[in-house]
Amino acid sequence: MNKVICKVTYDTEKDNLVKKVTVGYYGDPAGYEEILFVTANGNYYLYANGGENSIHVGESIKRMSKKSAEAWLEENR
Repeated sequence: MNKVICKVTYDTEKDNLVKKVTVGYYGDPAGYEEILFVTANGNYYLYANGGENSIHVGESIKRMSKKSAEAWLEENR
């Protein structure tokens, strides 16, 4: 997924994957995945993709501060 937010390009194909969390199984309407990425410039973001009954319906990208990214990593040890 490639998305521009506030003049910053976020590209899940090119940016560095930090951690991936999967809930449920493939095809589970309540299942989802969250993947933390960091760009070459040090910008963190969370890519999410989920089923129709999950907390992440469809695909999305959310910008994160370094502090928020560290907190997310701590929560998802």
